[in-house]
Amino acid sequence: MASQPPKYPESVYDFTIKDANGNDVDLSIFKGKVLLIVNVASKCGLTNSNYTELNQLYEKYKDQGLEILAFPCNQFGEQEPGSNDEIQEFVCTRFKSEFPVFGKVEVNGENAFPLYKFLKSGKWGIFGDDIQWNFAKFLVYKDGQVVDRYYPTTSPLSLEHDIKKLLGIS
Repeated sequence: MASQPPKYPESVYDFTIKDANGNDVDLSIFKGKVLLIVNVASKCGLTNSNYTELNQLYEKYKDQGLEILAFPCNQFGEQEPGSNDEIQEFVCTRFKSEFPVFGKVEVNGENAFPLYKFLKSGKWGIFGDDIQWNFAKFLVYKDGQVVDRYYPTTSPLSLEHDIKKLLGIS
């Protein structure tokens, strides 16, 4: 799926991951940007509100340095059963999302995606390091370090103050 760097990763920029088309993406291309990393699902009760608000945030702040990275995951109630192509079609057609959607990953357990292991290593949730459900969010500063972790039920628009602060916008 994706390669883990030979050394212990120091930031999210140390990872190369697969996009929805199976192409390698070196996350170092996002250096200097504030990242909002989200595990997403197409058939979840949180799907409509989260995608709608993620799109609003992206549209408003993409030119100031915000990048949203979406990772489909089928670990919660099998709510992301489609192929990467079907997921892309859903996101682009139904929500007109312009932010990157990557290949499907696991976020918990033995086969957890290495990037998610890194994200969870310093930001614990209510159940330890496990992701609780679809649409858990990680806010990452321009240096590639996780600043905060938000629960699936946290509205993306409620993160606007934190995002503006990291972008240096008053």
